[in-house]
Amino acid sequence: MERLEDEKSKNPIQVADRIFQVLESLARGGPAGLMELSNTLGLHKSTVHRLLNSLIYMGYVRQDEETSHYALTFKILELADLMLNNMDVLTLVHPYLKKLKTLTGETVHFVQIEGAHAVYIAKEESHTNSIRMVSRVGSQIPLYRSGVGKALLAMMDDSQVRRIWEASDIQAVTSHTIVSLDRLYQVLEEIRQRGYALDDEENEMGVRCIAAAVPDYRGRPVYAFSISAPASRMTDERIPQLAEYVLQTREELAAALGYRQPS
Repeated sequence: MERLEDEKSKNPIQVADRIFQVLESLARGGPAGLMELSNTLGLHKSTVHRLLNSLIYMGYVRQDEETSHYALTFKILELADLMLNNMDVLTLVHPYLKKLKTLTGETVHFVQIEGAHAVYIAKEESHTNSIRMVSRVGSQIPLYRSGVGKALLAMMDDSQVRRIWEASDIQAVTSHTIVSLDRLYQVLEEIRQRGYALDDEENEMGVRCIAAAVPDYRGRPVYAFSISAPASRMTDERIPQLAEYVLQTREELAAALGYRQPS
């Protein structure tokens, strides 16, 4: 039988690609037999068999003695856990936030959800702001009255939104603040349709924001970011252009954090 090492020496890139195809197929579809994997991957069963034997040897795949089906082991989770424990989220996202600030010339915030609030964990300050924003790293803002918060809420179902609403101290801090749960539900549906949220002077008069949520590698609403600017610069005419930058950055950040859109 041809050894995997021999095949690797002939074309190491192709072998690496095929090994990960096997891993991803088992991760998506669950346990599978040799012929099923061969058909799914479009590879000869002898090639798939060699790849599986190598993965079994390394401890990433096991074969059920009764069904002969192959499945991933928990070693792949251990590897992911080690990676996550050593991943500095802020170091990872910083280049994307800086790029967004450069593209737009506006202040960019990055937050993490914490209960009924969003906590600012990074900020790229614009040098062209004509007003001083109250946000600062380490401060928090209620989800219901912020662009980043509403972006996160839009990833939740109505029951989750209700629980957060009931845990919040609802206050009309400006004339634009949402103070009705039904109105919030309506706004969240609009956010789901267009992909981004707006803070139309709801938390701070004279300041508007465009925001989007960034799922973690499991697809959970954990992070969000926003472009914030004086209302005089973030006009209705400019919002569509800024929204394009936000949506593109959301895709880049999600990929950087390991999230993959379900096929």
